[in-house]
Amino acid sequence: MSNHRTSSPLLTAIRKGLNRIILLSGLAWSLLSPSQIFAQPVAAQTATSNGGQHCPATLDFTLRELDGDKQVNLCETYKDKVVLIVNTASKCGFTPQFEALEALHETYKDRGFSVLGFPSNDFGAQDPGSEKEIATFCRMTYGVKFPMFEKTHAAKKKADPLYQTLGNLAGEYPRWNFHKYLLNTRGELLGSFSSIVKPTDKKLITLIEANLP
Repeated sequence: MSNHRTSSPLLTAIRKGLNRIILLSGLAWSLLSPSQIFAQPVAAQTATSNGGQHCPATLDFTLRELDGDKQVNLCETYKDKVVLIVNTASKCGFTPQFEALEALHETYKDRGFSVLGFPSNDFGAQDPGSEKEIATFCRMTYGVKFPMFEKTHAAKKKADPLYQTLGNLAGEYPRWNFHKYLLNTRGELLGSFSSIVKPTDKKLITLIEANLP
């Protein structure tokens, strides 16, 4: 009995250590491969919505707004816009990127651009709060006004359909919080940017400006 009791905390500590190594490995990989800009936009399969409207598979989703009941059809709302899709977290070292993301959204929102935020607790369990808590934190701490949606799974092993589509199209899934996918007005993938690529990055901004409608 004593052996069982003493080994249990040890096994727990080992598991925690292994989980930490896995998480740090994912972060390290994102540091080694910061961005992937495609020479030609990568087109996803075109789907047809119930209304007969043709919609790129990257936007063929209806999702709920964060801290609300309103359902948003991404195709209807963002089909003709350049969009930057970001998996966010409230307790991450990259969380201050919220401020720059909001500034980016504010700068280009009237020119056919939008940031879309998707809170996720997948990486380091760094967004454990309720959707209401997350919405309040983003608004009160960083003045976030860009669209935020329901909590999602972005990690490859359990990715929700939106992130399955984006990850397969890019050839890479998010490995940490604040990974960014940039789509043009046709829903084609322009680039995939890791956590360390700031919203103020010149290559990212140049790519956005070059594809505005």
